Amino acid sequence: MDIKKITDEVSVAPQLLPEEMAEVAAQGFRAIICNRPDGEAADQPTFEEVEAAAKAAGLQTRFLPIVSGKVRDEDAEDFGRALIELPGPVLAYCRTGTRSATLWSLSQAKHREPAAILAATKAAGYDMAGVVRRIVNGGKTPTDTGDAKFDVVIVGGGAAGIAVAASIKERKPGLSIAILDPADIHYYQPGWTMVGAGVFDAKTTARTMGSLIPNGVHWIKSAVAAFEPKDNAVILDGCRVVKYDRLVVCPGLKLDWHAVEGLVETLGKNGVTSNYRYDLAPYTWELVKGLREGRALFTQPPMPIKCAGAPQKAMYLSADHWFRTNRLKDIDVQFMNAGGVLFGVKDYVPALMEYVRKYDATLNFWNNLIAVDGAAKKATFRVSEPDKDARDVTVEFDMMHVCPPQTAPDFIRVSPLADAAGWVDVDQNTLRHKEYENIWSLGDVMNAPNAKTAAAARMQAPIVAENLVADIRGGAPRAMYNGYGSCPLTVEKGKIVLAEFGYGGALMPSFPKWIIDGTKPTRAAWILKEQILPPVYWKAMLRGKEWLAKPEKVTAG
Repeated sequence: MDIKKITDEVSVAPQLLPEEMAEVAAQGFRAIICNRPDGEAADQPTFEEVEAAAKAAGLQTRFLPIVSGKVRDEDAEDFGRALIELPGPVLAYCRTGTRSATLWSLSQAKHREPAAILAATKAAGYDMAGVVRRIVNGGKTPTDTGDAKFDVVIVGGGAAGIAVAASIKERKPGLSIAILDPADIHYYQPGWTMVGAGVFDAKTTARTMGSLIPNGVHWIKSAVAAFEPKDNAVILDGCRVVKYDRLVVCPGLKLDWHAVEGLVETLGKNGVTSNYRYDLAPYTWELVKGLREGRALFTQPPMPIKCAGAPQKAMYLSADHWFRTNRLKDIDVQFMNAGGVLFGVKDYVPALMEYVRKYDATLNFWNNLIAVDGAAKKATFRVSEPDKDARDVTVEFDMMHVCPPQTAPDFIRVSPLADAAGWVDVDQNTLRHKEYENIWSLGDVMNAPNAKTAAAARMQAPIVAENLVADIRGGAPRAMYNGYGSCPLTVEKGKIVLAEFGYGGALMPSFPKWIIDGTKPTRAAWILKEQILPPVYWKAMLRGKEWLAKPEKVTAG
């Protein structure tokens, strides 16, 4: 038997035999559903034969035969009803298990998110791409034929999405372009570190999405449910279909707060905060100002995460305030890092270590936050040091700044666009999808080995625009991405270590050393982040003005 588990209550399998029923019962199943009509193949037992053996083994049965490739809406309803009426766990079977998996997917479409259905069937080895529109449509066959169509469709209206829309529009104004995004508000997320330090007001980091969409670009205010790249289609929530000639995918990543037990329940209270959320960054500053003594934890999850320096930025700016107010001697600063190094590019570590020593911060490597008890002020970490058995340790705290685990969004991870790890699979130089030549990706969601920062998106947007427009004109890719990313490490109020680097950790400074030496803390870098980069973001990057971001052209070899 080749049984594939979909959920704790439902599994599917290829053709079952009468002599296997005792083993089915022994594995804990209480009922079987046959979805294969009798007589499909000469060597196939009849359902009557299987049923007799099943009943002898104490199993309940249901016969719901489906002709291959012809799963009707009412068939899915019957299957769903059977799952309610039969005792579980249930094992459904057909010739290969595909019909049974399809019936389960459609029967659950009203009760589960499409991404969850696709993920469960994919994990069991079944591809539901052929019925994805029906899943998104609540299990019903769609009747809507009024599909929208654009030259370019952009999934995501964050920094990457709006910037690439503006850059494409600058290069080829006549294109019909649509941005798909359900959000009302667009955030300047790099500013939240400064909000958490009392430097920026949170309101200055937010603007309405409608005010930022480039002129002439359509905004479809809807979430994406699935992709059909072979049909050049994006399926929206509600089963509306948007077709494209070329697609750009940049929805950002998912902050997986629920991956840490107890975290969601205690965020924003009990001394637990995070600069990774607009509404919580001001609470960070409240906690920093209010803490007089005790232990402050700053956590960093496994990579990849957006702005890998942000967890320690929060630590440095908090400790700097306690240092300036003469409280640091009474506060135990602990950095809990799931990784094994302070920063991934070694050239910047010496300058950072000077501040670690200044603030008397303890670096705890290989410590990954797995649970929080906010009321008890306790955090549990899984310590996974190399060549040692993993162990769990519980640490008390008075304040804790959390960086949540991060993944690609669910609808990306289960899509045909994703690699094995769930990220959009692109060529790291051209940012074009490796399989689908009319698809590009940028920002945090794609799998190029670069830092996930706004500065990286600022550099990627014109590269994708250049290559997409070259493709429209029948040419080869014209621009190459070198992996550039930037992380302004706010080591104290008024000074920043401006880390700028590309693929392989190669240093890629934007300024001469006499202006800004990125390997040292400088006042000039602070001025850049505090006073220059915000207007560059709002007035240049999001408007297609490529300040310090002209794409590097491909040169003939």
